[in-house]
Amino acid sequence: MTDILKIKHVSWLREKTAILQDINWSVAKGEHWSILGLNGSGKTTLLNMINGYIWPTSGEICVLEQPFGKTDLRELRKKIGWVSSSLQERIGGTELAENVVISGEYASIGLYEQPTWDNYSIAKGLMEKLGCAHLLGKSYQTCSQGEKQRLLIARGLMAKPELLILDEPTNGLDFLAREDLLRVISELALSEDAPTILFVTHHMDEVLPVFTHTLLLKDGSVFGKGKTKEIATSNVLSSFFGREVDVDTRNGRVQVLLKGSYNNEFL
Repeated sequence: MTDILKIKHVSWLREKTAILQDINWSVAKGEHWSILGLNGSGKTTLLNMINGYIWPTSGEICVLEQPFGKTDLRELRKKIGWVSSSLQERIGGTELAENVVISGEYASIGLYEQPTWDNYSIAKGLMEKLGCAHLLGKSYQTCSQGEKQRLLIARGLMAKPELLILDEPTNGLDFLAREDLLRVISELALSEDAPTILFVTHHMDEVLPVFTHTLLLKDGSVFGKGKTKEIATSNVLSSFFGREVDVDTRNGRVQVLLKGSYNNEFL
């Protein structure tokens, strides 16, 4: 089976402080992974490293069978779709929705090329697939938070990537918008032409059944990895969170509840 991602003994130091420590992880083609970690666990650093924006202090990284140090990272990034809240903040408010999507073809923030009719056709098809075709002709600033996230996912798919990274895509969404977006992501992951998806979150209940594998990051290290059903247990997650928790599965979604919590606080 082809490895989409292979990370061997990777560490990254910043001012002599270890942000990532001895990371070993591989993702096979056809697998969809969730990456779970609390704030400060090293998730963002790991994503920046996978995209080649920062270089490991030690260890080896191979993405899409391209070993770092022997490949043109600018070309490699064209095969990776990345959706993050930081990207949303950099897009001009007056940009038309379809142009936001098309910009993914050129890996640019803003559209500086003259789009072809094929570009518009592909963008429209992606917007239809993600349930946001009604935004055609609308400016980005008039879209809701959930609509913006759908546009950014469509943008991430524009260049037909082999790897799609969704970095906490539900941030800032209300309950209904979050569930609508998770449904769209599930449908995308189940489609025949789906890229391998890495879904980053710090909420276990967002780990959909399509994410059959989970990586747990804690304090810059891999705390656990493997099949989600083996990771999502009371024993594993109690150790991971450092608090006793109960785990309940409903409709394939994992609910994590703090034991003794008066307000039924979910993680």
